[in-house]
Amino acid sequence: MVSRYGVKLRKKYKEVKRKQSLKYACPKCGKKKVKRKGFARWECRACGALFAGGAYEPETSVGAAAKKLISSF
Repeated sequence: MVSRYGVKLRKKYKEVKRKQSLKYACPKCGKKKVKRKGFARWECRACGALFAGGAYEPETSVGAAAKKLISSF
């Protein structure tokens, strides 16, 4: 049996870093200019909107589900 020396952890780390550095769509203006400012802080470079979100993505799956549930009322 051959050791893999942390391959799973390296793959997870690579995916997290990729998610952090992507540009996302702004919830206010809709442009794809949102970048991570800090831990769970996101800023739109087009309209200047600053908002809280997930640590690695501006919107988490739990947040999306909650928003969907609230909008159904």
